[in-house]
Amino acid sequence: MFATGEDDPNLRWIVTFCAAYKMTEMMARNFGDMSITPHERCLMCDHTLRDRYLYYNTSYMSTDAQNQDLFDNQLKNALQKEAPLAARMRPKKMEDFVGQESILGKNALLRKAVETGKVGSLILYGPPGSGKTTVAEIIANKMDAYFEPVSAVNAGSADLRKVIEGAKERRKMQGKRTVVVVDEIHRFNKAQQDILLPHVEDGTITLVGVTTENPYFEVIKALVSRSQVYQLAPLTDENIKQIIENALQDVERGLGKLKLKIQPKALEHLSQMAGGDARMALNALELSAVSKKVGATIQLKEIEDAIQTRAFKYDAKGDEHFDTISAFIKSMRGSEPDAALFWLHKMLLAGEDPEFIARRMIIFASEDIGNADPHALMVAVSAGHALEWVGLPEAGYALSQACIYLSASPKSDAVKKAMRGVRSDLEHYGQLRVPNHLKNAPVPDMTKHGASVGYQDPHGGEGHVVEQQYLPDRIKDHIYYEPTEQGFEREVKKRVDNARKVMKKR
Repeated sequence: MFATGEDDPNLRWIVTFCAAYKMTEMMARNFGDMSITPHERCLMCDHTLRDRYLYYNTSYMSTDAQNQDLFDNQLKNALQKEAPLAARMRPKKMEDFVGQESILGKNALLRKAVETGKVGSLILYGPPGSGKTTVAEIIANKMDAYFEPVSAVNAGSADLRKVIEGAKERRKMQGKRTVVVVDEIHRFNKAQQDILLPHVEDGTITLVGVTTENPYFEVIKALVSRSQVYQLAPLTDENIKQIIENALQDVERGLGKLKLKIQPKALEHLSQMAGGDARMALNALELSAVSKKVGATIQLKEIEDAIQTRAFKYDAKGDEHFDTISAFIKSMRGSEPDAALFWLHKMLLAGEDPEFIARRMIIFASEDIGNADPHALMVAVSAGHALEWVGLPEAGYALSQACIYLSASPKSDAVKKAMRGVRSDLEHYGQLRVPNHLKNAPVPDMTKHGASVGYQDPHGGEGHVVEQQYLPDRIKDHIYYEPTEQGFEREVKKRVDNARKVMKKR
């Protein structure tokens, strides 16, 4: 209640929040037609509106508006009760969170920072179902700050500016911080992310960004540099089992009232098929329990029906794409055909562009095998042609054959090193002139200027090699290609060494 003070008939004030006693929606209409001014004091805490309360220059709240709030609350409560199991089981406290021990374990720095309420802006990224949004909400609640959730899927620039203005007003009037949790932050374009930047920097808001994409590529560098970045890993099979057990036992939010049990083989299968995604596991569990009676046991067949195919966490432009192709190439380079085949078919099953895979194999044939086995390039190119002619899935045979051949071939990176040496000299020395004797002289008069004068035809020499300079003067003795003793390149080395002896480059 507020004491009557200086009256201003032009202003009508509504108290929306009292920091001292947690009073909400105290309406000015309780004072009849009298307006409440910012100079009036609360009879309970003796603070003026100007000191401690948010106020709005507006008319009294109508009965329709009050009824609307009532209906909104009823809808919210109904949605909470009818929400999917995965949403209902979202942990509210750090102690209830399962997994991510590397960043949320008892001795982890982030865990300690959260418990003390001293967390700066941060970005959480990882695969779906790993707990990013849950962690963000727990952090926001633990910080004793106003929690402002924002979905980058639905929000625009105007929404962001409104959130920031609210944070400024809240800090000024209540001295309360605002934690803005932006889900799918990578969906904001650069201009939208720029809106957040100055307010993250000056502390107006504490940003908790959540994304499935690598923030070092999808979030502007300035925002990343002002935030701590934490990567969440897929949950382990043991984590998924624990989450399932919790859902079966939780009476208030889970399936505890049904007193269900789950067959050990069914639990094992569910944890494996979920692929580290807690949401997928809980959705499958909920589907399996739909028709179950109190005290029943969920069988393996029911879990198999509920989750029939394993989900591959794969994005053609995300980290999984680059990580998997990297594993594929490194397996072939390491002469491990089994691993190379595994990564090849993971990509194919996940929907990777097969032409991209074929191109990488062609590149690999020259980059990592080269002249150690010149046939490798032909095999890789042939696999690419087979893909064009036959298409998937049958072209998988040709791609697999090429994968095995490339993995088993002798390896040499001499071609790659030679390329790097040449490019390094070109960058260092710039455009060096072609020696006169190597220049073209399509008409006799050009020889008067020295073009082609002194050139020796190698076919006239022994072994079809003559002593002659072929590089520009400043780098005439530079050697780029150093053949190895691997495979056929041993024979190539003999030929190259013999020619260099004649040309006196050795």
